[in-house]
Amino acid sequence: MVFTNVYNPRSGVERKDEYGDTLIKRGITLGENRTFVCGVKIGEYAVIGAGAVFNKGVKVYALMVGVPAKQVGWMSGVGEQLELPVTADREVVCKLYIFNNSLLQK
Repeated sequence: MVFTNVYNPRSGVERKDEYGDTLIKRGITLGENRTFVCGVKIGEYAVIGAGAVFNKGVKVYALMVGVPAKQVGWMSGVGEQLELPVTADREVVCKLYIFNNSLLQK
C-alpha cells in the first residue's frame, strides 16, 4: 500500500508545509498495491480493488477499481456486491442480515 504525503512531489524540493491528510474510515477493504494521493477521504465500508490509484475521495459503500480509480458499483456492509446502478437516483434499503449460531440468513 502507498500513501503519498504531498500532491505534487519533487525530488530535492522540500514540501513539508504541503503535507495532506488522508482519512480512511472504518470497515473498508483495501486491495493489494493500491495508491492514495494525499488529501482524499475514503468512506465507510468501501471496497478498493487491487492496483487502484486514488486522487479523489470515495463514497460510503462504493466499489472502486482502476487507474485512476472509478466507482463500478456498490457493496453491502457484509461484503456482497449490490445490483444497483452507480448513479442511483432513488433511496435504496439493503437486505437485512441476521447472524444466528454462525449462520448467515437473508
